Amino acid sequence: MLRTHYSRDITPDDDGKKVVMAGWVHETRDLGGITFLILRDREGLVQVTLSKKKTDEKLFNLIRSISRESVVLVSGLVKREGKAPNNYEIIPSYVQVLNKAASPLPLDVTGKVGADLDTRLDSRFMDIRRQSIKAIFVIRHHVLKTIRTFLDGSGFKEINTPKIVATATEGGTALFPITYFEREAFLSQSPQLYKQIMMSAGLDRVYEIGPIFRAEEHDTTKHLNEVSSVDIEASFVTHKDVMSILEFLIEKVYSNVIKSCKNELEILGLQLSTPKLPFKRLSYEKAIDIGDIEWGDDLDTATEKAIGEKMGSHYFIVDWPTETKPYYTEPYADNPEICKAFDLMHPRMELASGSQRIHSHDLLRRRIKAQGLNPDGFEFYLRAFKCGMPPHAGWGLGLERLLMTMLNLNNIREVILFPRDRHRLAP
Repeated sequence: MLRTHYSRDITPDDDGKKVVMAGWVHETRDLGGITFLILRDREGLVQVTLSKKKTDEKLFNLIRSISRESVVLVSGLVKREGKAPNNYEIIPSYVQVLNKAASPLPLDVTGKVGADLDTRLDSRFMDIRRQSIKAIFVIRHHVLKTIRTFLDGSGFKEINTPKIVATATEGGTALFPITYFEREAFLSQSPQLYKQIMMSAGLDRVYEIGPIFRAEEHDTTKHLNEVSSVDIEASFVTHKDVMSILEFLIEKVYSNVIKSCKNELEILGLQLSTPKLPFKRLSYEKAIDIGDIEWGDDLDTATEKAIGEKMGSHYFIVDWPTETKPYYTEPYADNPEICKAFDLMHPRMELASGSQRIHSHDLLRRRIKAQGLNPDGFEFYLRAFKCGMPPHAGWGLGLERLLMTMLNLNNIREVILFPRDRHRLAP
């Protein structure tokens, strides 16, 4: 490897140790007799210090001439220095320019000159060089790692389902049609049908973390047309059981981010607290009273905000009208107008949706028809219900919304590398 250390691997106790570092020229400060080169790598900033009197003239002039954001290799000795980042500096003996950056740059990585979100997304590779933006994606990594560790430890097996499908998952018009050889196909709205089939297959508990696609013509700060969804399905459980799994997962994500991402949270100026368990349960009937909307209506942004202000933290809305939820949601036997569905809410927005699923073939077929869909188009799915489908339940959680609310960001595009919305198809 070209480098021996990242910036965070070095401490003042390494005083006098020879190291080789690699990264980008964050900035240079020429004070005449002394020049500072601030090197940036994935883990932070390093001060490289040169004295005109003590440094080789050729090396001194080279560093003064390097353009910002050029890629460099620096070999030198660690010196304890309380005024430098991380309380040490590097006294270089050798510097190599691996790649010179052009000028002017599309963005100011130091953050001294602001840029609007569209400009930043157009040059995302530069945007992520900023410490605050990079911190978001380091946290995203730890969130994904925590989710997988938690679900693995809870007996779930990770699966991967098709993203090119022949029929809509949930009906409706929010579909991206594609040409699949001589046939029409669609980008998957959800892994829902396939994870339910895995319950018939006997895998018992499965999860998937992957992209889903919704052709909804939203143009808001909380909607995208391609997002990452965390989905689970479990057999021989109730909807209340998977609600517990979901709230414990959220609690674990927060606690692990607080533990593992202290530096990133400090960069973002955040002090997170772990949400208290169990989350409050609010019936749909009480929710519409708070929001002053009609029975059967979905919750709009204003209603979600009004309820969120009252609830104060994460909460569930339960017992939804059957007609408002997908065909696979199981109604209550003693009150079929209400179903065993739930939404996980943050005070700002919905994060997840789930339910007890219908496991009776005949009832499922009737529900598909009742929603104006043709059961023949779901035959590959319905077959699994004829051959021994156990009771099961599950949910889908929006990864980007979880991150957006956790990090108190204003736009969901901040937490995804290359957002896809109505207007953006590149980079």
